[in-house]
Formats: sequence, C-alpha cells, structure tokens
Amino acid sequence: MQAYALTIDKFLDHAAKWHGDREVVQATAGGGTTRIGYAALRERAVRLSGALRSLGLAFGQRVGTLAWNTQHHFELYYATMGMGLVCHTLNPRLTVAHLAAIIGEAEDRVLAVSADLAPLAAQLAPLCPTLDHIILLDGGTDADLPGALEYESLLAERGAPVDWGGFEEETPAGLCYTSGTTGRPKGVVYTHRSNYLHTLRALQADAIALTARDTVLPAVPMFHANGWGIPFAAPAAGARLVLPGRHLDGASLARLMREERVTVGIGVQTVWLGLVDHLDVTGETLPDLERVLIGGSPCPEAQIRRMESRLGAHVQTSWGMTELSPVGTIAPPVGTQRPGDDAGQVPMGLDLKLTDEDGVILPEQRGVVGRLYVRGPSVVDRYFGETSDALDADGWFETGDLATIDAEGNLSIRGRAKDLIKSGGEWINPVEIEAIVGRDPAVGQVAVIASPDPKWGERPILVVEPRQGKQIDRDRLVHALRGEVADWWIPDRMARVAAMPLAASGKIDKNRLREDFAEGRLNGEPLAR
Repeated sequence: MQAYALTIDKFLDHAAKWHGDREVVQATAGGGTTRIGYAALRERAVRLSGALRSLGLAFGQRVGTLAWNTQHHFELYYATMGMGLVCHTLNPRLTVAHLAAIIGEAEDRVLAVSADLAPLAAQLAPLCPTLDHIILLDGGTDADLPGALEYESLLAERGAPVDWGGFEEETPAGLCYTSGTTGRPKGVVYTHRSNYLHTLRALQADAIALTARDTVLPAVPMFHANGWGIPFAAPAAGARLVLPGRHLDGASLARLMREERVTVGIGVQTVWLGLVDHLDVTGETLPDLERVLIGGSPCPEAQIRRMESRLGAHVQTSWGMTELSPVGTIAPPVGTQRPGDDAGQVPMGLDLKLTDEDGVILPEQRGVVGRLYVRGPSVVDRYFGETSDALDADGWFETGDLATIDAEGNLSIRGRAKDLIKSGGEWINPVEIEAIVGRDPAVGQVAVIASPDPKWGERPILVVEPRQGKQIDRDRLVHALRGEVADWWIPDRMARVAAMPLAASGKIDKNRLREDFAEGRLNGEPLAR
C-alpha cells in the first residue's frame, strides 16, 4: 500500500480541489458578511505559511491565537499546521495571569489576536518574553498595539507559497489547554494523525455526519478543543461553512442562520437557549435548520424538547473533552434518540470502560454507575510538559465523570466525581436533582452545589436562573423532587440568579457559584422539605 501520511493539510487540499467554489462565509460587524471559496482560501493560507516563515518561525514552534470564529483564524489553522508549526489556541475568557502562564509554558513565538482583543494582548505582551511578534486579525488596522503586524498587510507584503506536509503524521499540530475549572490548566497536544482520525470518527453517519449538502455554523469557539473538530470536518466533507465571529446573541444568530440557510448548528446549549428565547419574542423561524449538536454539560430533557419545538430541528446531544480531541459520544443525527439520553453512543475509534472508585473495572458494564475511562488514537496520553503519562496501568484515561451505559450502548453522564456532595456520610448526585428541576417550564438553567454544614458536613444548595418572563415557584420544585429522589437529597435552600455564571468553556461555573455563596454574594432562601 502507498505511504500516505495522515496530515491535516489534506483536508483543505481536498476541499480546494473538489469543492473549490463552496463558500466559507464570515459574519462582520453591523450584520454584513464576506465570503470566499475553499480554493481561494487555500491559496491565501499557503501564502500565509510563507509570511509566517519570514518571521523566523521554524518547524515545531508554536503560534498562539487569541481569536474568534473568523476567516483569518480559519486560515491560520491551516497556515500553521500545514507547514509543521503548532497552532496554540488560547481562550480569551481566561485571566491575564492564566494566559501569560500558558503562553510562557508553551513558549509561543507569535501571537495572532483579533482586533477587539488588542487591549488584552497589550496587557499580555510585557508578561510574555517568548513573543517575538503580534499579528492583528480581522481588520485591526486601528488597534492601539505598537509594533503589531496587520494580517492583510503581512500577507500582501511577505506572503509566498510554501509546500505543505511532507513530515511524519505524528508531528504535533495543535495545542489546547483545559479551562482550569478543576485546577491548573493543562495542555493537550494534538498530532496530525490524531486530528485526522478524529475527523473520520466525527464524520461517521451516526456521529456529526456532515456532507457536501450541509451548511454548518460552528457556534462553539475555535479556541475550545479544536472547535469540536469542525474546522477539519467541514472542508473534509466539502460542507459550506458559516463563521459567526464573536456575536452569538440570539438576534445575530437568527439573522445569520436564516440568511445563510444553515442546516446544522453546533455549540453549547446556552447559545441555543439564547436563540430560542429570541425566537419566542420575535416569532421568527429557521426553516432550513435540520439539526443542532449540543455538548458541554448534560441538558435537561425539557430544554431539549423546547429547543426542538422552537427551532424545528433535531437536537443531537454529545459528550466530550479537550483530552478527547474532543468528541466522545454522540446521539445519532436522526430522531431515534430516546428522551433523557445525555450523550448518545460511542463512534468507532473510541472505547469506554466503567470502574469503581479504586479504578477496578466493574464486572458488569451495563446499567451501573461507574467512573468513566476512555482510550483511542485521539485521546491524550500525556499532558504538555509533564514527565509521566495521564493513563492507568492498562492505558486508559480517566475522565473524572460518573456515567452509566444502558443495554443499547447509550452513555449517560451522571455527574463529575468532584461535584458529588457528601452529606451525613452518604453521596448526593447533583445531576439527578438538576435534571428534575430542569423540567420545570419556568427554569432556564439550574445548578446544585455543596455548602458546608456543621452537622452533615455538606448540604445541597439549588441555584436557578428563571426563564425570560417567568417566576420560580419554590413549592412546585420541591413537589417535583419529592418521590423522585430521597427526601434527604432535597436541597435546604434555593438561590435565584439573573444569569448563571459561565466558565471559560461555556459550562456553568460551579466554582464561581460556590465562591459567591461562601462569600455572601449569593443568598439562599429556605425550601420547605
């Protein structure tokens, strides 16, 4: 058989050759759009590789990006990876201190920054001695960042074609750090091979299943775990790609999705709930939308049904992690998912196991709750800069999640092990309470956290964000819980918030809620148990 290195540049090469006129559309300020075909975009990205080389970048060095889902960021993905550089996507929602530490650890030589993030880059630059250059993206000609290079000028003045590929498929391609919600952010290095195989897994018919007939809008940021793999999967399938930039409010998304006739939307549930709220107010519809892929955290059944009803589209639930590149399990793209299934089934190319709390594999893997482990060719084996593997003795990665697998192979996440509440020596699982409370039509988002208790050690606190225009009925929530969970599981107090705090990953930030409660910024009212 032929030697054929599994390198990422081949995805854009394929799109340029066989789907050259298929558009990459970008939303711009003021509601406008720009568009370019895959063939023309590849030509720009190849020339951008030459411009990066002119800055003194050598094979294997890292280029940091602080950017949204835009054409420039998409081109940078391929310009860096195609020539053997490492694209280090940075989350602009992290603190300056976190970002500076990550840039320093990665030894980024260049930082590419969206124009509206120039003030953040200005704070970072003095703290990051490894940086030689800053590149301003997305029309940042007026940004106040002395010495920065403007992207289009750099491309015009120094752009020169560079041959892509020609290196081993195990070459590092990307670097992404975890959000740090459970401790210090950790870097995950993706190789060309791991991303190539992850893309094939994502494109399976029972997974993300993009085709050349689709128009896909990734609302998940490209700095979050490879944008869930969409920057690779879309050109690999020849799908039309719509990049929303940073504006993910309901009004902006509704207009863009309607005008561009988006068929597949991908992002965390909070984005789509914001879109649903907007559609409720305006009465608008999205007639071309066929399905929406959600992930990030378990979504209550009532919210899934609300999204499906208002969007007129099938909702695919999924589960994944930065360490998995990131897709783990996913519900099928047609309406065969059972109500309440959190995460769907595992595609070919990944394997799962459940263990007890000591890491011993459970003799029965179906219908029991256990600690979830994974393995596969796109699963991390060692964090960036670490000297020891992140695997157990048999080569499995522990996710930190509690999960069950039913008789049909559907995975349901039962919570994070770190989020379990130990009350009176017994465990309470917040996810089960959240799922029940989330069914209430007045509840927009819900979280259950632990608070210290002098008698029981810990007790659960219910935090709810009301849906727009709705009032929370405390007694109705308690009534819904009674009989569904043990009485001693029912939270003692409930706190209402106008907007749930979100972590850098887009998930509910339970650490922030715990801090707010401990420091008196979040006050709970008693629940009649």
